[in-house]
Parts: sequence; structure tokens; C-alpha cells
Amino acid sequence: MPGTPLIERAPCSAGDPLRLGVLVSGSGSNLAAVLDAARDPARALRVAAVLSNVAGVRALERAVAAGVPALVEDHKGRSREAFEDAVDAALRAHRVEVVVLAGFMRVLTAHFLERWKHRVLNVHPALCPAFPGMHAPRQALAHGVRVTGCTVHLVDAGVDTGPILAQAAVPVLDDDDEAALTSRIQAEEHRLFPAVLSALAQGRVRLVDGRPRACGLAAR
Repeated sequence: MPGTPLIERAPCSAGDPLRLGVLVSGSGSNLAAVLDAARDPARALRVAAVLSNVAGVRALERAVAAGVPALVEDHKGRSREAFEDAVDAALRAHRVEVVVLAGFMRVLTAHFLERWKHRVLNVHPALCPAFPGMHAPRQALAHGVRVTGCTVHLVDAGVDTGPILAQAAVPVLDDDDEAALTSRIQAEEHRLFPAVLSALAQGRVRLVDGRPRACGLAAR
């Protein structure tokens, strides 16, 4: 397999899984998919902590039900740097190796991302670079595209602009509204995001000529 593993560590296994810190702000449907994947020893994943910037959200309940530490760091009344320092400290206290954004509604700055280079992943409900930011399915419908989808990417200081690791296409149907299209995109997110995280744990997300690539993921 060409290139070098994106994450330099001993091979992950059921006994020594990749430790994930999942950042959330809402219901946590992608968190649920990751938690389900982590129950399979072959995936070599463990959700070490779930952290929300909003108290009382459904995602925190999902974490508690799964026996995962559920943390809250409110961003209100704090500078971005102070908030990100608190998030960073909480993740490190739980020995997190990779940060997963699962409906996290805050833009992380270089202040945080430089400490976690190539170790923050997001899933976006569009085929990047199309339709960045909020309400991507709504944007897709407004533009009249016939195909949209989802993208798993590394996070940089832009909005949904980081290196693409994997994508899945979803057709836009004639009778689609935003809710119907969003639901079909989410089904692909719930499949693709755990698959990329598993590939990362297995050393199949690699730097090839300086460019991150996920190897061995079937197109769909």
C-alpha cells in the first residue's frame, strides 16, 4: 500500500483501538452510527468521550446510554481560543487520538486545528466542494442538481474545505423535499463515516505524495 499512515501509532486492534473524541451539538445520529461501529471489535474503534457545546442534547443521552463519558463545554461567554483550549484539555484528559465532528455546530479555528493536524474528521451532507456550510440539501434542491451526496474530509480552518477522504453519491428525485433528501443523505453518512474511521484505524488512510487518501473504500 503506497504512502505512509496518516496516524502514526502502533496498529489498532480490538485490544488497542483508535480512541475517538466525538464533538456534537444536536441529536447525534452520526454519533449513533459511530457508537454502533465501535461495538464491532474488527473495527478497532473506541469512543473515548463525547463532548457537546450545548447542554441537554440527545447526543449526550446517546453517549450515556453507551457508557461513554458525556461532557459539556459551553461556548457562550468565552473567546474562541478559551473555548477551544477547554475542548482540547477535555479530549486529552480522555486520551483521545482522533477528533470526530458529528453535527458539531462550531467552526474550529487554526488555534485548535494546528494541535490536531490531520486528526480532525467531519462528514458534510454534500459532494464537496459543492454546497459548503449550512443547509446543504436545501442548497442542492435550490440549484436543481440531479446528484448530491456526502463527503468525509479532514478539517482545516475553512468551512468544509479540507482534504476529501471519501464520498458517496445520492440521487435527487423529482419529488424530493428537503426532509426526504436529507434522510437519504444521512443514511449514506451513517455508512460512510464509520467506514472511513475504520480505514483510519487500520492504517488505510495514508499520505500519498503529501495528499491524504483513504485506500480500499469501494465507490458508491
